[in-house]
Amino acid sequence: MLDWCAVNRPDVLCLQETKCVDSRFPKQKLRAAGFDHIEFHGEKAYNGVAILSRHRIYGLQKTFPGDADDAPRRLIAGTVNGIRVVNVYVPHGTALGTDKFDLKLEWLSRLRKYLDDGFERDENVLLCGDLNVALHELDVWKPSLWKDKTHFSKPERDALLNVKRWGFIDLFRQLNDEAREYSWWSNFHHDFEKDRGLRIDHLWASSPMAEICIGCSIDKTPRSWEHPSDHAPVVAEFLV
Repeated sequence: MLDWCAVNRPDVLCLQETKCVDSRFPKQKLRAAGFDHIEFHGEKAYNGVAILSRHRIYGLQKTFPGDADDAPRRLIAGTVNGIRVVNVYVPHGTALGTDKFDLKLEWLSRLRKYLDDGFERDENVLLCGDLNVALHELDVWKPSLWKDKTHFSKPERDALLNVKRWGFIDLFRQLNDEAREYSWWSNFHHDFEKDRGLRIDHLWASSPMAEICIGCSIDKTPRSWEHPSDHAPVVAEFLV
């Protein structure tokens, strides 16, 4: 991640699945990389989200309002330069018909309520993160294979579309039209080398933010590095 940041120098970097308790979060190394403002919300071995910024972060929100202190660390939000950034790690869901799958659908429903209760559609809002759902056939390397599987099942897509209908625009799709690109590939069966992936990492914007977005891409470069994440960075650029 530090190597990638040294080349790309993002103003704001959102992380998911950090799998790190707050006391062990590498604040010093990240500050040395230029991120003077760091907010994180983690737990041991699972989940975890963080916002790293070169600019001050205001109005911090961790987890959904009213959640218990021991709720899974899957949401962190803050305002940077007047832009409300909501960074989420949506539950995986494991398999259709399981309790964890039902939890995923419930979590997405709660995300929509959180947006309805706390945001206006004319505000500068970004929703980003590992949403763990590929919405359209263009986002899946072989739709017929994934049709009734986790990440591309109809219940998941319907639940995520309900979130999107809050008023978000998919920045990658807005600027890349019919491109078939992916942000995640399994670590097995040479899936990355064969480009058998899914686009499950998203960067969505409210209309005012979408209007000033001048670029959105998936950077596959670090996916080929030694010991990589199985996800690739999704990058957006704005005229602000």
